Amino acid sequence: MKKILLVLLLTCSLPALAVWPDTSFDAEVPKPDQTAGFAMGEWHWRHDQIQHYFERLAAHSPLATLQVIGYSHERRPLLQLVVSSEQNLARLDSIRQQNLAQSQGQTLAEDAPVVVWLGYGVHGNEPSAAHAAVALAYYLTAAQSTEVQQWLDEAVIIIQPSLNPDGHDRFSHWVNMHRGKTPVADPQHREHVEPWPNGRPNHYWFDLNRDWLLLQHPESQARISEYHRWLPQVLGDFHEMGTNSTYFFQPGIPSRNYPLTPERNFELTRTLAEFHAATLDQAKELYYTEESFDDFYIGKGSTYPDVTGGIGILYEQASSRGHVQESIHGLLTFERTIRNQLLTSLSTIRGAVEYRVELQRYQQDFFRLGQTEARQENFRGYMLTEAEDKSRLHALLRLLRQHQIEVYPLQRDWQDGQYSYKAGESYFVPLQQAQYRLLKGAFSTRKNFPDNTFYDVSSWTLPYAYNIEYRQVQRDPARALANEPWVEVVQSVPAPEAGAYAYAFGWQDQQAPLLLQALLAEGVVARMAQADFTAISSDGPQSFVAGSVLIPAGLQQEPDWFARLQAAQQRFALPVFAIQTGLTPAGSDLGSFRFVPVQLPQVLLIAGPGINSTEAGELWYNLERLAGISPSMVEPERFSRIDLSRYSHIILPDGSYQQWNSAEQEALRRWLNDGGILWGQKRAVSWLVQHELLQAQVWQPAEMNRMISHQQLRYSDQEALAARQRIAGAIFEAELDRSHPLTFGLPRDRLPLFKNSTLLLQPSHAPFVNVALYSEQPHLAGYTAPELVPRIGQAAALLAHNHGRGRVIAMTDNPVFRGYFKGSSRLLVNAIYLGHSFNTRLQAEEDE
Repeated sequence: MKKILLVLLLTCSLPALAVWPDTSFDAEVPKPDQTAGFAMGEWHWRHDQIQHYFERLAAHSPLATLQVIGYSHERRPLLQLVVSSEQNLARLDSIRQQNLAQSQGQTLAEDAPVVVWLGYGVHGNEPSAAHAAVALAYYLTAAQSTEVQQWLDEAVIIIQPSLNPDGHDRFSHWVNMHRGKTPVADPQHREHVEPWPNGRPNHYWFDLNRDWLLLQHPESQARISEYHRWLPQVLGDFHEMGTNSTYFFQPGIPSRNYPLTPERNFELTRTLAEFHAATLDQAKELYYTEESFDDFYIGKGSTYPDVTGGIGILYEQASSRGHVQESIHGLLTFERTIRNQLLTSLSTIRGAVEYRVELQRYQQDFFRLGQTEARQENFRGYMLTEAEDKSRLHALLRLLRQHQIEVYPLQRDWQDGQYSYKAGESYFVPLQQAQYRLLKGAFSTRKNFPDNTFYDVSSWTLPYAYNIEYRQVQRDPARALANEPWVEVVQSVPAPEAGAYAYAFGWQDQQAPLLLQALLAEGVVARMAQADFTAISSDGPQSFVAGSVLIPAGLQQEPDWFARLQAAQQRFALPVFAIQTGLTPAGSDLGSFRFVPVQLPQVLLIAGPGINSTEAGELWYNLERLAGISPSMVEPERFSRIDLSRYSHIILPDGSYQQWNSAEQEALRRWLNDGGILWGQKRAVSWLVQHELLQAQVWQPAEMNRMISHQQLRYSDQEALAARQRIAGAIFEAELDRSHPLTFGLPRDRLPLFKNSTLLLQPSHAPFVNVALYSEQPHLAGYTAPELVPRIGQAAALLAHNHGRGRVIAMTDNPVFRGYFKGSSRLLVNAIYLGHSFNTRLQAEEDE
């Protein structure tokens, strides 16, 4: 260990880095070790320590300015340090605006600085990245060399030290609390084996490096806002990989690049790779390129810039996952991982400055050529249409606006061939705009690619995710369009008048479940309609669809219930209608049994070791955002020891439930027989079938795998075979039984679903159990082997039936994938509020 520490002192102490032997440092600039009280790499910095150091640095150095661009879910500040020469910082906003003007066709001045964006720590348990940001900030502000001065003169360097501060602190606390006086390198040591859900994801257990396009989280929203304020020429995205790896930098696998990325982008990526190679050669570090990691999914950090005018570069350092760990290459120390990330950070700046003019010209050409390509398309843009759910439609429009994609409302009705589009319901998204490539990528329905092997997903079509109807149109709506792009305007709704017989609101809008939950939490008594009806409101006859919420005045117990109703209605801005009589001109009268009681849900979410943490987090997040419910969460191993009687609903995410023995099974059966609502998805469905809690059959992945031919394959075909046997994130269409309560509020008979598993439910032969079946030709977007598609077209998407007084609801897909599948999420929300309202008894139960 003493020998290792000696080597570290010689090679990793910042002022003595071997690759800059002649560099001296400004003694007035605060050093990281003096600020933290320990040497870089000796302990893991917490986020507040990073913040403190950056604040000191910005206060002492005229070369840096610190900004807080937002806050994480846990209210940690999101930091951005901008480093450049004093002259550049004095005119920073002017530089920024001139740089942005390229997207509108303007040419930069010859001496314009190149903008280099370096993002670190999007995965919290990849700590060398955030620590390298600290080292880099010190080096750039303290190093006294002609090269660094040139960098500062010719570049604006944006450093985001921790894109995921909540995950960062979860990890740093874990490894620091297990560090002994002498760090332990044993891979089996507790320090190197994080507990569930580990430090990689954010507060809600989402992978923030999959959220660049989807923007579900404040960390991503702040990041993308700054990205579009700057439009950097180069973006560095710093990560870690397995301990037995070396160092990776892009280019990645050439055949797995996104098709809309210009070829010149890859040429420049290869040019910059020569700088990384030279730096790591000098440091005698092993590295590789072009053998792993694709550049396909446009919603991650190294690919999003490629379709928005920049050069995105992924860096992956082998991880010590703590302070020191054994690897096949010898001992891997934390200090060494930091040093390598610092080296490639500097080589990125070096390459960007040397190729400053070429990078700026590329960015100008990117936007200019994008306009040319848009004009050459055989269609003019997309029409988005949604009549009933303005909240879901506006959520998509808001997302597009965050990506600087312009959308124009129709100001009067418009006809395009056989299709009619109504003003107030339809919006035009023109291809002819600066973010043409991003728009095409976000709306793409492509199903096949030159290389159908995917690291992540193969489709992410935004209108499908939001369940918004969209079509390509061959001509511009022209004079039917508003003059200005859509901008969200918060609209107030009139408060309902007092003294009515009852009050009612529809179930179609995404805000309706949130309003219902708020009312139930306030003690307001509510009923939900099981069929369409028309009631006499203060404004005359008003039609309501199945699922609509009724609030009968005569049933209320709270003396101030109407004030609570008014406050909640104004909060969610939904129209609530005052009903004058219980006698209806159409449909059931308001006292009918077709208006079923709805109780305040008490939801238990199984979350812990053995459960897919990402999908558990997505369920947690969506229950809060779309149903207004913060669930109780219990680990699988505690299930048999808790009081289940307090819960109305139990949700089983994807995961392994084989640890549950007869005690857990019996507890679940008793709870169901007493009236509980059970939701299971993906592998939980297999467990429910195995233990006869769900009366259904499944097609297992192994059976699906056999549908792909294994004949005449070479050893080198293993990866291609694996790609054909999996569904790497594709979108399929389901047909709904819209008379079933679990589909109430959904606008159409067909619903896009995201699928990334080959597990399939077989349709039930029993009546009324099949809530959703895949369409006969279900494949909408993304790659799936042709041999698998017919079987998917024979499968069920959602099954539901009684179990005693309770209900079992099952789905082999994830309806809330990555938080942005707002359309299919309604199935989960309906299970919460309408789970008791259907009655599908199987023959076996009737016989009992």
